[in-house]
Parts: sequence; structure tokens; C-alpha cells
Amino acid sequence: MYETILVVHSYLAYIVLIVLFLAVANAIMGWVGDKMFTMEKDLRLSLFALIFAHIQLLVGLLIYFISPNGLQAVQALGMGGLNSASRLLAVEHPFINIIAIVLITIGWSRHKKFMEGQKKFKSITIFYGLGLILILSRIPWAQWI
Repeated sequence: MYETILVVHSYLAYIVLIVLFLAVANAIMGWVGDKMFTMEKDLRLSLFALIFAHIQLLVGLLIYFISPNGLQAVQALGMGGLNSASRLLAVEHPFINIIAIVLITIGWSRHKKFMEGQKKFKSITIFYGLGLILILSRIPWAQWI
């Protein structure tokens, strides 16, 4: 079961990164181009990025609590006993990605408060962009690719 959830987490990460990148690129183009924020494209793309990011977080938390590299490793070895690869998986990856999802959620919540498309796009660009950068910074690239 653990291996299946790990595969789902890995493949879902591709979807999250693609949709999040598209949402950020769309928001940048809308912000710079002074476009109107539409419900059909802009809202749905931002919403799908938010939904996929949250699903990925839930799958990741499930893995964290059942993985031998997650909470169990920290409990068994303590923080000082982890090497850099284990620390990345057990501490840095989950912590930074939770912060990234919080930023994405803040961006989604903030954009709903504005009426002008310019401010909506700006909110999504900044917060989704920061979330994307944080996610990219803590991906265990050596194990993932």
C-alpha cells in the first residue's frame, strides 16, 4: 500500500507542477497585459491549481505518517541522527511544502476580495508564484527523476 501511495504522490506532483506553472503564467500574462479576469479560464485554472495542490498535500501527509523515512525516522534517530537526504524527506520537504500550500491558499482567498482583474491577477501571481518556487526548492530531485 505504501508503494502505491508513493507512486500516486510522485505522478500527482507532475500534474500539480504543470497546473501551478500554468496558473502562475496565466496570472502574469493577465496582470502584465491588463486583461479581464474571467470565470471560464482564469478562475478555473487557479482553482484547479489550488485543488491539486491540496490533494497532493493530503497524499504527502499520508505518506509522511506511514513512511519509514518520515515521522518514524525522526522518532527513531532524532534530528541529529538524520543525514541530509533523510532530513530533506523527513523535515524540509513536508515543512516547506506546507508553507507553499498555505501561500497558495492565501493567494486564492485574497483574489476573491478584489473586484478588478489587475488585483486578482497580482494576488495569484505573487502567492502562487512563491508557492511554486518553494515547492520546486524542496523536491527531492535525486529520487524523483
